Amino acid sequence: MTDYNEGNYRLILTIVSKGYADVVIATAREEGARGGTVLFARGSGIHETEKFLNIPIEPEKEIVLTIVKAEAAEQIASAITKKAGLTEQGRGITIVLPVSKVAGMSTDNPIPITEKADS
Repeated sequence: MTDYNEGNYRLILTIVSKGYADVVIATAREEGARGGTVLFARGSGIHETEKFLNIPIEPEKEIVLTIVKAEAAEQIASAITKKAGLTEQGRGITIVLPVSKVAGMSTDNPIPITEKADS
């Protein structure tokens, strides 16, 4: 039987252009998150069409997954949105989703929300 941490967690899912994942992770850590996971993807949205010598180029994306305590999610997501420039159309997106169970993640000595993580 798997042991789950059944706390009040949120998943911050951020999709940005290739090269911006470092900004997202650094900002999340500055705001108290412990880290994140980066996945590579390709975009297909209406703002994604680019051509070089009339050949379509598939835009490369990075998806950053960060699990945080629910009470810190709004602050962290807002900081990511601001620092990564996600208020501009076509720059990326941040989504916050509820997480009911977490396995494999240490919750010992969590970083308090009022303290910033060490850089």
